[in-house]
Amino acid sequence: MTFGKLEDLSDVDFTLPDDNPLTTNVISARDNAMPLQVCIGLPIWADKTWKGKLYPQNVKDSEFLYYYARQFNCIELNQSLYKMPDVKTMREWKDSCPDGFKFFPKFHQSISHERKLIGAAEPTAQFCEAVLSLGNSLGRVFLQLSPAYQPGQLKNLEKYLKSLPPELPVSVELRHEQWFADAGIWQETCSMLHSLGVGTVISDVAGRRDVLHMTLTSNHLMLRFMGNDLHPTDYTRADAWCDRIVGWINLGLKNIYVFIHCHNNSFAPELALYWIKKLNDSGNLRIQEPTLRPQSVQGSLF
Repeated sequence: MTFGKLEDLSDVDFTLPDDNPLTTNVISARDNAMPLQVCIGLPIWADKTWKGKLYPQNVKDSEFLYYYARQFNCIELNQSLYKMPDVKTMREWKDSCPDGFKFFPKFHQSISHERKLIGAAEPTAQFCEAVLSLGNSLGRVFLQLSPAYQPGQLKNLEKYLKSLPPELPVSVELRHEQWFADAGIWQETCSMLHSLGVGTVISDVAGRRDVLHMTLTSNHLMLRFMGNDLHPTDYTRADAWCDRIVGWINLGLKNIYVFIHCHNNSFAPELALYWIKKLNDSGNLRIQEPTLRPQSVQGSLF
């Protein structure tokens, strides 16, 4: 993820903002019958640098998902942003994963970026048919809007969301600065999302602290966390987030979905493991911890 990337972190204030009051109201309306669900995963499964570390050394490219799904319980499905998914592929991917594994697909860019949600009925129907074929392996769907999508298009966003199948669980990621610069616009936007049962996506990236809006419009945390290749601040930021999440769980948060990115994704498994260990310890949770094999270091014998 290059969005919000900075080379120099020295002037970045990584402090987590206070919660939006709507967040407390939404998660405090607890449903004690709903079980707690915590999914932590990565944005991809096909990274050759993970051979011998996350995967067996001799793994075939076609086997990456099989082994990934036995280390993590979810995936941020970036592939669907760039290639329109189809039912056959979705079912094949689902069948290669154990029960309980969740896919979190992104709307195809022809819908979200090229057509900007207007005149997109045909590709939307194709996309929805494919992702809904995942059945109980479908987590939530990302509607990631481009940085050019502005608050003046709020009514179009609302119209589009109302047109979606009611059984499709959606969370929206907004990026244009004006969504967050005007408190009134943000309140109106979040009220609309809340009324439709649509969630928000929170991004924690160094170069765009405004998208760290700390607003939940449904009882679902969808967090995209961009680490900086195991920089010391990656760990202090993770600690602060885990403390905040445990507090939200105590208030009534039931669904937690965290996706760990690094600019160099070869480091993402280590950072995800740190997150999982921290949440397990601080929240008394039982999230499966991935097993990372030690890497051999080649060098001189002398």
